[in-house]
Amino acid sequence: MEKLVIEGGRSLYGSVAISGAKNAALPLIAATLLAPGTHVLRNVPDLRDTRTILSLIGELGAVWSREGSTLFIDCSDISYCEVSYDLVKTMRASVLVLGPLLSRLGRAKVSLPGGCAIGERPINFHINGFEKLGVTCNLEHGYVEAIRGDKLKGNTIYFDFPSVTGTENLLMAAVRAEGTTILKNAAREPEIGNLIDMLVNMGADIEGRGSDQITIHGVSRLRSSETDIIPDRIETGTYLIAVAAAGGDTKLTNCEPKHLPALLGKLSEAGAEISIEQSSISIRMDPEKRDGLTGVDIKTMVYPGYPTDLQAQFMALMTLSSGICLIKETIFENRFMHVGELRRMGARIQTEGHSAVVTGCGPAGLSGARVMATDLRASSSLVVAGLAASGRTEISRIYHLERGYENLVSKLGGLGARVWKENE
Repeated sequence: MEKLVIEGGRSLYGSVAISGAKNAALPLIAATLLAPGTHVLRNVPDLRDTRTILSLIGELGAVWSREGSTLFIDCSDISYCEVSYDLVKTMRASVLVLGPLLSRLGRAKVSLPGGCAIGERPINFHINGFEKLGVTCNLEHGYVEAIRGDKLKGNTIYFDFPSVTGTENLLMAAVRAEGTTILKNAAREPEIGNLIDMLVNMGADIEGRGSDQITIHGVSRLRSSETDIIPDRIETGTYLIAVAAAGGDTKLTNCEPKHLPALLGKLSEAGAEISIEQSSISIRMDPEKRDGLTGVDIKTMVYPGYPTDLQAQFMALMTLSSGICLIKETIFENRFMHVGELRRMGARIQTEGHSAVVTGCGPAGLSGARVMATDLRASSSLVVAGLAASGRTEISRIYHLERGYENLVSKLGGLGARVWKENE
C-alpha cells in the first residue's frame, strides 16, 4: 500500500489542466447500456472509479477500449442483468446501472450499496421512483431485484430530497417509458445536465435541463452517441483552495467557472484574487500576505449552493485564517471525519452535530504530521493542509484520492509542490 508524502511550505505557480468530471463520467458510462452500438465518450478521466464501472459494464457484456481520454464502448450484446457485491462494494455509484438495465432488458439485480464513511446514501429514492414507473422491486439477501411489466409507464415522481443519483437513475429509466414522466424537485447539478445532453444525443426527448422539474417524453428506441464529459468542478475547486492555502499564482485551464459560483464567491471573500475567463480561472494569493486570510462561514447545500464535496478542503483553508468561521454540513450526516486528522497538524476545530467552528491559527499554524485518509474528499483536505504546513506530511490510504483525482502528483509537481508516493 502506498502513502503520499508532501514537503510543505512551497507556493504554487504555473498552470494546471482540469480533467473530466468523475461524477459525470460514471452515469454517462452507465447510460451506454441503454442502446446497442458503439458509444464514444471524450474527456473521460482515468480513475479508480471509472475503471470500476467499466469492469462492471464489461461483466454485463459491454466491450470497451480507451485511446487517451476517449472511451469507445460497444453495448451491442448486453444480455446479463446482475451486478455482484464484489464490484458494488468498491463504488456505490454502481447502482446507476439499474435504470438502463430496466429500460433495455426489463430486469436488473444489483447488490445494495450499503453505507459508507460519510453517510448512508440510501437508494429508497431510486426504488420509490422505479415503482412509480411500474417496476416491482424486491430486497432480499443484500440485493435489490427490479422487474418491469411489459413496458415502463410514465408517471409523475416527486423527490423528498433532490438526490443526484436518484435523478440520474430515473432519467435513464424513463427515456423509453410509455408516455410522459415528470421528475419534480429533481437535482440540478451540472453533471445531470451532461447526462441529459448524452440522452438527447441518443434520441431522447427531455425538457427542463438545469431546472428542478424535468419532463421526459418516452421514445421507442435509442441510438449510440458521442458526448464530451464536462470538466470536474470538484477537482477545479480543490486546486483553487490549495493555491489559496499554500500561496502562489496559478491558472486552471479546461474548466467551467460557471459551475462554481458559491466557491468563487467564498474565495474572494476570504482574500484570494480571482480572475475568470471563458474556460479558465486564475487565482493569486500573495504568500507574504496570507496573514490577511479572512475567516468565512460556509453552509453546504444542493446545487447551486456550496458543494458538500468541497467542504473538507475549505475547512483546511480556514484553519490558516486570521479569524473564526462556522461550517455547517447539511448534505451528509458524518462528513467531519477529517477533523481529527487536521487537529493532528495543529488545527483548532470544534464540532457539534452538523456544525464545526474553526479558529484560524494563521498561515504558520499547521505543521506536517502522519495522517490517514478516511474518504475521497477528506483525503484531499489533508493534501491542502500538507501543502500549506511546515515540514513533512505523510497521508496513508491514498487509494481514496485515486478514486477522484487524475495525476494528482504530477499536476501538483508541475506547480512546484514537493509531493511524491512511497510504499508504506
